[in-house]
Amino acid sequence: MLVYAYRDGGATEAGLVAVVLIAPATVGGPVLAVIADRGPPARALGRGYTAQAAVLALVAVVLVGGGPRYLVYGLAAAACAALTVTRPAQTALVPSLARRPEELTSWNVLSGWNESVAMLTAPALAGLALATAGPGWVFAAAAAAMLVSAVVVLPLERVPAAEQGELDPLPRDSAGWWDDLREGVGVLRRDRAARTLVVLVAAQLAALGALDIVTVGVAISLLHLGRGGAGYLTAFFGAGAVVAILVTATFVGKKRLVPPLVVAAIAWGAAFLVLGLHATTGGALALLVVAGVAYMAFDVASRTLLQRACPSDAVARLFGLIEGVGALGVAAGSLLVPLIASTLGWRAAVIGTGLLLPAAILLCSRALVSVDEHATVPVVEIALLRSVPFLRALPAPELERLARSLVPVEAAPGQVITAEGDVGDRFYIVAEGEVDASRSGRPLRRLGRGDGFGEIALLRDVPRTATCTAAGHARLYALEREPFLAAVTGDTRSLHVAGRFVDRRLASTPGAMPTA
Repeated sequence: MLVYAYRDGGATEAGLVAVVLIAPATVGGPVLAVIADRGPPARALGRGYTAQAAVLALVAVVLVGGGPRYLVYGLAAAACAALTVTRPAQTALVPSLARRPEELTSWNVLSGWNESVAMLTAPALAGLALATAGPGWVFAAAAAAMLVSAVVVLPLERVPAAEQGELDPLPRDSAGWWDDLREGVGVLRRDRAARTLVVLVAAQLAALGALDIVTVGVAISLLHLGRGGAGYLTAFFGAGAVVAILVTATFVGKKRLVPPLVVAAIAWGAAFLVLGLHATTGGALALLVVAGVAYMAFDVASRTLLQRACPSDAVARLFGLIEGVGALGVAAGSLLVPLIASTLGWRAAVIGTGLLLPAAILLCSRALVSVDEHATVPVVEIALLRSVPFLRALPAPELERLARSLVPVEAAPGQVITAEGDVGDRFYIVAEGEVDASRSGRPLRRLGRGDGFGEIALLRDVPRTATCTAAGHARLYALEREPFLAAVTGDTRSLHVAGRFVDRRLASTPGAMPTA
């Protein structure tokens, strides 16, 4: 779209169009992200992909049909707004799918690598399509990709086993989406670490917005590569982002991510400083590879830190705010480059793009010293607790406290985890694998990820009513008697839901002890 605008109106129109494309996303990002917190995030993700496919297809039709470019810009802006629902929904969904905390970082690494592959292949294909067929076919291909994405995520909309018919869904609080949105803003006001990281992500996206314009200007005005050249330059940037997997893979299990964040910012600045001082085709391609590595390392480190630091009940809302703030950042970066280019020239604009990340690090340096110490929220464990109906009713601070009390348990195939008639001392949640429950040698049910057991003995103060045995290798989390009872019995709503849950489980267990 920027190449389309640059062709007809030059750098100024390209910069203005970038702002037009981003403006709806600035408002739409935070609002649309609330959907992911107020309903199943998998459903929000699927609907988001479907909406994106529809709007992108409309843009393609208007472009191919030769419609007015202002209509094209308006439809493209709607497509950008629809795109903002994707990352918040993914961020809210992934903790419920991860089995271990390390998998959350692994997902960020692999997600970044996946995005990097797209940044490598998509711009190259876009450059080819722009040079041969025109921008309409680029949007048609994007619409097809979004439609495939909508189909791919359909299986994720299946309800977790712990919620399938066990209990009616918990009623939502009466608070509306505006209250949810204000709460997300309130989190940023209260949490310095989250606020600092949001600023860094905004600066990162400002750098990306500047890059969009810089690649067009460098390709056409400095290197004279033609309108397809911007796609080729961006493809090399994407190639660097793919290579970054060698760097970001080392983040898995790493407790301190601020040092690689700082190194990535310095590498970004150095690459654009050299490119601005001495622009050649070969040098530009090599330096954009370096910039791609730095950008993706910065992206994975900053988003992983923010995901660790986010309160668990406001993940999608915070990332929705990031979409809005980030959209402003992209718009600012897109406007900054034409302004510098028109006054100081394209070389100065390139150097200015490189200064964005180092300047952000310098601005936030004092707060960054303590960020790693605050980024320790156990989001995977909290998501697992939320899969248990009566624990899902607990307030977020209590859930976080329980998550920090969980004890990981590895069970070998055939290992007895709880024995019928024993004293109940722990509540268990299955994180990975399956567990068979039986009574008097007769099978009762098979428990999978997100299912809990052991609550009857604890809540009714009776011996274990069933024997639970690992069907294969299983990973569980155990919660000791005292914190479990203190949490469940100390919350009226949770205690009520737990009582109904126990009554139903006892009613479905042949020969089980009568309820107290």
